[in-house]
Amino acid sequence: MTSRNPYIKTVKHKPMTHPAALAIATLAMPLALHAQTSEQLPEVRVEGRATSDFQVRTSVSDKFTARLLDTPKSVTVIPTAVIAQTGATSLTEALRTVPGITIGAGEGGNPVGDNLFIRGYNAQSDTYVDGIRDTGSASREIFALEQVEVVKGPNSAYGGRSSAGGGVNLVSKTAKAENFNNATVGIGSAQYRRVTADLNRTIGNDAAVRLNLMGHDTHVAGRNEIHGDRWGVAPTVTFGLTGPTRVSIGYYHMESSELPDTGIPFNNPFSTGPNVARNGNGTPVDVPRDSYYGLLNRDFRDTQTDIGTIDVKHDLGNGLTVRNVTRYGRNSNDYVWTQPDDSKGNTVLYGTVWRRANTRVTETDSLANTTALSGSRVWAGMKHTFTTGIEIGREETDRSSYLFAPGTNNPLTKTFTCPTFGAGTLYNCTSLVNPNANDPWEYTRSVSPARTNVHTNTRSAYAFDTVELAPQWLLNLGLRWDDYRSKLDVPQYTLDGKTINAQQAEVKSNFTNYQAGLVYKPSANSSVYVSYGTSSTPPGNDGGDGSDGLSVTVHNLKPQDSKNFELGTKWEVLARRLSLSAALFKSEMNNARVTAPDGTTQNVGKKSVEGIELGISGNLTPNWMVFGGYTWLDGRLDDNGYVNTAASGQPAVYQPSPYNGNVFPTTPKNSASLWTSYTVLPGVTVGGGVNYVSKVYANVNNTKYAPGYTRFDAMASYEVNKNITLQLNVQNLTDKLYFDKVSSPHYAGVAPGRTAIVTAAFAF
Repeated sequence: MTSRNPYIKTVKHKPMTHPAALAIATLAMPLALHAQTSEQLPEVRVEGRATSDFQVRTSVSDKFTARLLDTPKSVTVIPTAVIAQTGATSLTEALRTVPGITIGAGEGGNPVGDNLFIRGYNAQSDTYVDGIRDTGSASREIFALEQVEVVKGPNSAYGGRSSAGGGVNLVSKTAKAENFNNATVGIGSAQYRRVTADLNRTIGNDAAVRLNLMGHDTHVAGRNEIHGDRWGVAPTVTFGLTGPTRVSIGYYHMESSELPDTGIPFNNPFSTGPNVARNGNGTPVDVPRDSYYGLLNRDFRDTQTDIGTIDVKHDLGNGLTVRNVTRYGRNSNDYVWTQPDDSKGNTVLYGTVWRRANTRVTETDSLANTTALSGSRVWAGMKHTFTTGIEIGREETDRSSYLFAPGTNNPLTKTFTCPTFGAGTLYNCTSLVNPNANDPWEYTRSVSPARTNVHTNTRSAYAFDTVELAPQWLLNLGLRWDDYRSKLDVPQYTLDGKTINAQQAEVKSNFTNYQAGLVYKPSANSSVYVSYGTSSTPPGNDGGDGSDGLSVTVHNLKPQDSKNFELGTKWEVLARRLSLSAALFKSEMNNARVTAPDGTTQNVGKKSVEGIELGISGNLTPNWMVFGGYTWLDGRLDDNGYVNTAASGQPAVYQPSPYNGNVFPTTPKNSASLWTSYTVLPGVTVGGGVNYVSKVYANVNNTKYAPGYTRFDAMASYEVNKNITLQLNVQNLTDKLYFDKVSSPHYAGVAPGRTAIVTAAFAF
């Protein structure tokens, strides 16, 4: 049953010292605690919904063959209680509580949606629903989720093709063997309205049904024109709750319609020439917070997601379980979205903005099946807890864009330069400081005949095993083989009277990834580990719907291979009410795709990230709960390939990239979050949170960046009676102006201003 919300109190920390010293101190702290306690630390279970929901000790994934305490990898689980307390209503809002993750902005080739970066690496295609890849660009909801699991470091052993940074697994709500009715009704500032329902009923003694519903409508505080609404439904039915065979059938549907945010443009610095003196400082331009550069009669974004799942699990006896999951999914993403482009230095030279129209008409279909055998056995005198399985998948994306008549360039210059703005430019140029979203822009819109089809087939086999070498020593092993085939097809088409030839590209690749970790347990409630893992990112990793697209330029290249070294420790202290974790890691990508000395794209680049992660989750006392962490990242473009330094019209001259050694874009050096609650009186809880993110670069040049920020949130809750709880959330308490989406070198996304929300939770 969904619990009532725990509550929070802000905790102040002393200033952090150098990250390495901080990590060493944190690694040593649990050892000191252990010196004061016995290894036979009793298992204390604090009764109460707040504690049991707040701390999650296991992952629901079959591929984790040990408790999180004994898993030699950085894993953060965001439980339902944290999601509810923070007032999160989307995946990106929930992930704000996990440092080391940044949210990227959409761009021309990068779709609007959940663009995640984990440990500095693009993880846009590394989102999973119940362990199966969720393909296609989408903005994901949380109304039908039990928890969110974030796995840091190379993820290919778990999920196949992936980035070097990690992946996010969404755990769906399913029917349970109990009866409950839960609902929420929320209202707030910026015309916030939200209702949800979570209903579960047993059918006889062996089956149950569950229904989750959601309706949501809101504007964005501080961004007057931005608004959106969505609704969703997620029914599930489970048979065999008490027998050896359990069958769960689920369906998820969500639709959204919104006016997408254009953000605020950067100053476009000049590197040479007479205009260098007019450069800004590389930050977003200083304009009113509500400056909106889009067009109300042009811009829109409509999405739809449908997922159907059949999950069959059978207990074979003797400690063995077989499971088969079949999943069909469809995502559509349809939009016209104005990007406030700063090309040609419009913002600096003329005080204008070109209203670049980014458009997309995309539909992605996927079909996947996975079969796994899990269990435990004693072989060669050692206990093995294992999972082995096979996965088969097919993904197909159809993608196009919109054409406009008249076009979207400035007819006065026949380019995207904007010395002036207004009717003469057909309103394709607007004022930097006083844009008018109601400009009478007139057009006809049609779908472009340039249509791209990408279909991807994968076959995979994997095995994981946790071997108990001795009571204090565990060996964790994982191996996965993938057969990856993806094909691009762009049929011949005619545009503006010109015939554009057909285009095909295909990649066929096999790759094997593995992980190995050695765990030492100083006590039953602790672990210290070293681990090594690999990852592979083949060309076209995004399946046709992202920034890592398949093309004739990259189709014959090898996958980008990454490796990760990690030293960490995990402890459950204070009678196992509180979980602590710390890790030192280094990730390397040694064959990144970059421009080679001859001007072609080759696997000759190198990237690396060194970092420290600290985490805390659980209860300091039965009434005081905490959830948070700190991440320090040093991401470097060690070898960014070559650039053409010849003047325009002259033969190409390639020199080593001047950006070698620069910092990864979208990678803050320091990020931290803390969410904490305290029950001050029976039924009365107060709390708050803080998020800190340091400067984030928007380009490899390191000339544009979003400044660092600190955001504060507050919450209070009152249990009226056993059936009704009232909760007040004030997000961005100080109304801080900051930028929360940075990956395009042209603009930065503006975060919502102060928002107050009152939610009534009903349980009956």
